[in-house]
Amino acid sequence: MYRARFNKSSSKNTRRWQIGAVAGVAVAMVGVGLGVASAAESVPTVNCPTLTNLPAVPAQAQAEVQRNLELLNTQISEANNRLRTSVGQGGANFIQNAILGPLADKRFATINRIETAIGRNAAKPNLNAEGLKTCTLNEDGGNSAQQPTDVPAAGDNGNAGGGENAGDGGSNAALPTVNCPQLTNLPAIPAQAAAEVQRNLELLNTQISEANARIASTVGQGGANFIQNAILGPLQSKRFATINRIETAIGRNAAKPDLNAEGLSVCSLNQNGGNSAEQPTEVPAGNTGGGNAGSGNAGGGNNAAVATVNCPAVNNLPAIPAQAAAEVQRNLELLDTQIAEANARIASSVGQGGANFIQNAILGPLADKRFATINRIETAIGRNAAKPDLNAEGLKTCTLNQ
Repeated sequence: MYRARFNKSSSKNTRRWQIGAVAGVAVAMVGVGLGVASAAESVPTVNCPTLTNLPAVPAQAQAEVQRNLELLNTQISEANNRLRTSVGQGGANFIQNAILGPLADKRFATINRIETAIGRNAAKPNLNAEGLKTCTLNEDGGNSAQQPTDVPAAGDNGNAGGGENAGDGGSNAALPTVNCPQLTNLPAIPAQAAAEVQRNLELLNTQISEANARIASTVGQGGANFIQNAILGPLQSKRFATINRIETAIGRNAAKPDLNAEGLSVCSLNQNGGNSAEQPTEVPAGNTGGGNAGSGNAGGGNNAAVATVNCPAVNNLPAIPAQAAAEVQRNLELLDTQIAEANARIASSVGQGGANFIQNAILGPLADKRFATINRIETAIGRNAAKPDLNAEGLKTCTLNQ
């Protein structure tokens, strides 16, 4: 009687293959299900307010305004692309901190540039950059509203407050010149600061000459506020910065003076022309900041201990995302480097300046550096998690270990 031989090994292999096939099909089905679920979830898009309150734009500004209007659309596209490519990244605040926040900053700067471009040749408009910078989300996706890029044209110079008619006499009318207050309250200048103070006093005169040249070369441009917005306004900013530099130069080696930069920065017009008053550039001489004036006997000579800085520690750090760890570490180390540099500066400048030298020349700049560094730490964390408030304002200020 013939009996068939049953191959147990073959049967086991068959069952294994069947189990594996069933499992594979199940995984595939789960994968398809997940894919369908993912596809069903729409990626959000940004929803930005449009800039629709443009005034008539002078011909000289139209190309720049056009570029910046188009840039607003480019920024929207870039933000939407970032939303698509970063699905699942970061925490609950990732989109706000890493996409919408930076987008608001870019939009604010772009709308400001449009205002400035128009203001060079006409009255500078207020386009509400603060209100228009903030974008929200279309949570269900959809097309983002696009920024209209049509530029409203202004009339030609003949009709737009310019040309020969604007002066009621054309070239026969006297051109105005700027009339700026003089800086006459300079204290005695330490020898170390004399050259820098001299350069900035001369720069005040250069700025006056440049403003007068701009007035002469732009006759007929812009509207009633052109000179104020395009010439006197920028001149005021330059003068303010220049007088501040003079204060700072003196303050590195003596008590920092208050030269009234705010009051002296504003210039008016000599409407009937005439020579602009020139800034005196003579520098009142002072001592060198050494000898008996703040060194030697004033500090106890070489036997006196040199002061060191005492800075509060940043000890309120949250958990740091892995992506930010290296950058946070670098900036924490930079805080230590800044302290070491400040101590070295104190040691190398013993006897320089007056009573406020260390505050003005060392502790003040150190506070600015620390504020910026702690802000960078907050920003680095905020790219991949909720942005913390590490109290940069409170932690920036260092005192002295006398």
